[in-house]
Amino acid sequence: MKKALVASATVLILNVGAGHAWAAGCLKGAAVGAVAGHVAGHHAVVGAIAGCAIGHHMVKEKAKNVAQGSTAAQVH
Repeated sequence: MKKALVASATVLILNVGAGHAWAAGCLKGAAVGAVAGHVAGHHAVVGAIAGCAIGHHMVKEKAKNVAQGSTAAQVH
């Protein structure tokens, strides 16, 4: 129970403290990372932090690819 509370608090702090820049993909990534970390050896907090960073990175890369795709379409 204590680990779940710490994980939830960590995710909340990451989302509130980072502002909108980290919001995209962070919640979903943190949830998946927390579950994976817990299953892999009771490291839910570390998993949530890593999941948040990875989720945000994936959203950022997807947005970059969409922007490049639409730019390429306008050039031709």
